[in-house]
Amino acid sequence: MGLSNSAQQYVEVFYSGPKFQSLSAEQVREMMKLAPVPEGIEVPPVAKVDNRQISVNDGEITVRIYTPSGQGPFPLFVYYHGGGWVLGDLETSDAGCRLLAEKTGRVVVSVDYRLAPEHRFPVPVEDSYAALCWAHKHAAELNAVGADIVVGGDSAGGNLATVMTMLSQENDGPSIVAQALIYPVTNLDFTTSSYEKFAEGYGLDKELMIWFGEYYINDEKEFKDPLVSPLLHKNVSALPPAIIVAAENDVLLDEGVQYRDRLKEAGVPVDYVQIEGSVHGYFSNMALFADETKTTVEAIAKFLSLVPSK
Repeated sequence: MGLSNSAQQYVEVFYSGPKFQSLSAEQVREMMKLAPVPEGIEVPPVAKVDNRQISVNDGEITVRIYTPSGQGPFPLFVYYHGGGWVLGDLETSDAGCRLLAEKTGRVVVSVDYRLAPEHRFPVPVEDSYAALCWAHKHAAELNAVGADIVVGGDSAGGNLATVMTMLSQENDGPSIVAQALIYPVTNLDFTTSSYEKFAEGYGLDKELMIWFGEYYINDEKEFKDPLVSPLLHKNVSALPPAIIVAAENDVLLDEGVQYRDRLKEAGVPVDYVQIEGSVHGYFSNMALFADETKTTVEAIAKFLSLVPSK
């Protein structure tokens, strides 16, 4: 259907300044800090929001805990923000996480993992796993149920979320009942037809995605590491049920479909939703994409309501 009106507006604003890939990571972060805060954003209500510092290898990170209305204890949802492992923080996913908490009835733990290039792979993966284990261990004090954990995220966060299911399985870690992946990165090879079709003009350009990838990894062989490109994981049959939500006009469209098909072929229950007219990044821009964000969260909540808890 082409671009929706909100996607058209987003793209125009996105290309009004210098291309991200022509700058350094530090310059892009500074530019984003200076961007005006959107007005009129509808912030979903939650019962409580807390920030906590948790220990990770060689440091500390922040997690933000969103507790929904009601008595509890609530099941858990560990969330990883997008931004190509280079950008993004707790604020960029705040509105989406609030909505997820209320609509899914889960305590959402949003993870501020350390970013590349200062902290390249595998540091974001290790931080993400440490946060998952922390949420599981501290579930009782969060008024949550440690045996009922969903992982999710958008873009690079969707990548980290599905990688968590693999690590948890391999390391006999926390039991994960489902994964909710919003336009996830599943294979850093940049060669699908959607990479050609949406290479320029839709926000996440092909060259920008390569810029992110090169900041994240240490050397070429890591592109093929399943903890970077989970589509290449040898055996996905034991992974938990998944919902994959795609943006129609997105370089990552095809790899989301490929991952869906890979899971299905392995017998993993998968739901797939495509948000028509949308572009990559809508979930962290609720001021402009309120309808798309709500549709996404409603689809995730519906899917999770049908997933049996352990």
